[in-house]
Amino acid sequence: MMIRRLVSPVRKLLGGTMRKLFTFLPRERRFAVYRNFVDCDPAPSARLELKIADTEEELAACFTLLHDAYVNSKFMNPDPSGMRVTIYHALPTTTTLCAKYDGEVVGTLSLIRESALGFPLQRIFDLSALRAKKGNIAEVSALAVHRRFRRTGGSILFPLMKFMYEYCTTYFDTRHLVIAVNPKHIEMYESLLFFKRLTQNVVENYDFVNGAPAVGATLDLSTAPEIFRKHYSSKPPKRDLYAFFTEVTLPNIKLPPRRFYTTNDPVLTPELLDHFFNVRTNVFMQLSDRKKRLLHTIYDLPAYRAILPAVPEENPDASADTHHRRFSVRCPAKFAVVADGSENNFRLEISELSRYGFLAHATSTVPINAWGKAIVQLGPNEVSQIHVWAIRQSGTGVYDFVLGEPDLIWRKFVNALYRGSTHADLQDATRFMIEK
Repeated sequence: MMIRRLVSPVRKLLGGTMRKLFTFLPRERRFAVYRNFVDCDPAPSARLELKIADTEEELAACFTLLHDAYVNSKFMNPDPSGMRVTIYHALPTTTTLCAKYDGEVVGTLSLIRESALGFPLQRIFDLSALRAKKGNIAEVSALAVHRRFRRTGGSILFPLMKFMYEYCTTYFDTRHLVIAVNPKHIEMYESLLFFKRLTQNVVENYDFVNGAPAVGATLDLSTAPEIFRKHYSSKPPKRDLYAFFTEVTLPNIKLPPRRFYTTNDPVLTPELLDHFFNVRTNVFMQLSDRKKRLLHTIYDLPAYRAILPAVPEENPDASADTHHRRFSVRCPAKFAVVADGSENNFRLEISELSRYGFLAHATSTVPINAWGKAIVQLGPNEVSQIHVWAIRQSGTGVYDFVLGEPDLIWRKFVNALYRGSTHADLQDATRFMIEK
């Protein structure tokens, strides 16, 4: 999902001619200029409150604020509901943060942990190199600040960012943040927060934001403090993002109370899900049958069944990829399932695969109707990491698996299989898998 720009003081101070000259400065000089305009008040107004949006009113205000910002930026067309609500907002692994000023929601962003539906940006950006590193990933998405606070430095934005940083490092069990941002604003993230691009290429048409271009980037939260210290620790308090993120305590932040050692803070009751995804919008009804089935596996409690979108009655436990062409392959894989606090690993050899599923032989008994992570070796240098569900045993040691949301590597591989009708075709179509 596209993230709006961080700050715009440079744009205000530089006129048209000066702005053009500014772009010709060496990269590090430009980045230093951006950092000199940081405005992170270590003692923001007590009228500001930062918390998880957990009521109907707060969530509605966040979705409305996001809608108006996205429509204004042409990242979406106006919706009759006046809100921007996506299927990712419906997931228990997504947390929406909000900033309230005098009780009014004036800022919001969402943190999306990986689930069966994956991440929004994994459709267009390859996360395989990031997945190879240790630590969980979260996508920062749906960022918006109220119009009247966009020109007040970072009075809302930087406290919201600190809340995000603190929540991710202490509550959300996250090491890597990923974003998809408009190319016009990527340097703000690179210069101020030291995000690194996933690829130097710009995706010219990102369907999640109305076809706008996008750049993917990531930040390793385990190494960020030292980078912040190097660039900010010598600056005055209102410019020192290192102290602001790692040392300053903001009483404005209201971290959620937790009874158990969980990593998510789901707030969507059946009533809230019904209100936002059935009544106010038609998000549920617009889902494909495959995603409807996935949603039922995510919310598998009786209380949610009545408000989830209906799935076709015929053959309800069949593979979600029945209508997709299957290809014969021989790919080694590992299937990991967490049960009772411990991880169980199963070695697989995939013999057939399609867009949304695969058939595999296992050397030991695989649990049925259990979600897990599959690491699939698609080629010598290409690895796909996806959430899958073992739906049934098809024979002695043979199992059918359904994918959640395929990652970019899996999509490219299957698309190459579709395009190749001969061995030579396939070699040409999969050339991307060995080109670096």
